[in-house]
Amino acid sequence: MTSRAQQLVEEATEAAEVRRHRTRPDVAALQVERVRTQVDRLCWTGIGLGLAFTMANVQHFAAADSAPRSLPWLTAWLLDPTVSLVLLAVLRAEQVTARYRVRTGRWVRCAKWLTIAATYVMNTWSSYAAGSLAGVVLHSVPPLVVFAAAEAITDLRDKLTEAAIMASSEPTVHERRNPKRRKPFEDYLAEARAAWTPGVKITPAWVRQVTSCSRGLSSRLAAELKESVHERD
Repeated sequence: MTSRAQQLVEEATEAAEVRRHRTRPDVAALQVERVRTQVDRLCWTGIGLGLAFTMANVQHFAAADSAPRSLPWLTAWLLDPTVSLVLLAVLRAEQVTARYRVRTGRWVRCAKWLTIAATYVMNTWSSYAAGSLAGVVLHSVPPLVVFAAAEAITDLRDKLTEAAIMASSEPTVHERRNPKRRKPFEDYLAEARAAWTPGVKITPAWVRQVTSCSRGLSSRLAAELKESVHERD
């Protein structure tokens, strides 16, 4: 009985230690970062497979009635990679901008939609021309999944970035027991707004310098201040 009781005490102590570390803001932020990495890998894999599936259909569309292995037939294989590489370049850039919560312009979204629309049309044209409903459905699924993933992955990265920032700025157990010592987010934002002057580049490092806030909170403050300054302009 004594050994069993000691084992239970040791397990309870270990569980309490694990819970204590899991509730730390930096550990919570690390877990969010790991989830974001998994989401990125899964989405990129799905997008890559979807674009690979469409390659043969796009080549068939571009080659038309060209003889196999002729110059037009071989050149037709370049059409799908041309469109797909532009799409992947846009998505890769959005991966970085979403991480730092930087908004992209209209031309970026236009390029993304144009490349996806071109892939969809070229991939399904033969099925529409032949009047094959099954072929239309079959060849519509990969481009539509790529389109949905391309739109969703940007929003997911933005929300996961926000979750990581919020997790890293969560109060510790000591701060929860002493709520009066924690400065509200609005006070930090007011200090940063008062310190900002036109021409000053708003960065997390600058926010930390003028407000002495934490590293995790500075990114959120910088994004909020940039948005408020942009709306004012």
